Amino acid sequence: MIITKSKPFTTKEIAKLRQLFDVYIKTVIDVRKKICSAGCDRHFESEKVLLDQGSSQKDLWGGGIDLETRIIDCNSVINIRPNQGNTSNEIQDPTTRAQFEQLTKFFVQSIL
Repeated sequence: MIITKSKPFTTKEIAKLRQLFDVYIKTVIDVRKKICSAGCDRHFESEKVLLDQGSSQKDLWGGGIDLETRIIDCNSVINIRPNQGNTSNEIQDPTTRAQFEQLTKFFVQSIL
């Protein structure tokens, strides 16, 4: 189940987001608009939701959070953007990476 919002996820919503991978939630975040689309099977699904809602491709970054270890990762195929200087699955720009991590913590704060 994909849930997209600009406010933190509730514990009930996080329970729904866990349905696919149990201990891991995939996320795509618009770092400019501060909107998170989470719970997708593949990052491109949440990316499409955000694009359809008017987000710009350059602002969308993918990753996720392991709910057991609380480790946030910044790894997704949608992050490969040589035209933006990102040649890896990982978010390489330190500022963008920090924004993504900070926003992930914001969106899942009910379980941290």
